[in-house]
Amino acid sequence: MLSINIDGTTFTADLHEDRAPESVAAVREFLPLESELMHVRWSGIATWIDIEEISLPEISRENHTVYPSRGELLLYPGYRNEQEILLPCGPTCFKSPAGELAGNHFATVTASAEALRGIERATLRDGVHDVRISEVDR
Repeated sequence: MLSINIDGTTFTADLHEDRAPESVAAVREFLPLESELMHVRWSGIATWIDIEEISLPEISRENHTVYPSRGELLLYPGYRNEQEILLPCGPTCFKSPAGELAGNHFATVTASAEALRGIERATLRDGVHDVRISEVDR
């Protein structure tokens, strides 16, 4: 299970080891992650974390989607664009100036629609927010 702390508010996320084993293993290698959560520019009602500076292994497409549901964390290992983690907070079509992107759905955040929408609105209104992701026991 992941713990995701965004400016003092903590959410949890269930890892999908059975559906995205390479992605989960890669994420575990760089946790804990302390970074900034930003509003997306292209994808709709979502936020993202730039992980371009992290050296990821080659990861195949697994459990990938262009249209993630609210709370479905995607790992994008940089096939055509920068590496990132996408956190959809509402209707999302994952894309960039390079076009639509398919990210690996590796975990799902346990949060209400209102809480996730609040995150997205805060990043849109206020800019970047501190984020810390770590793995915790159930």
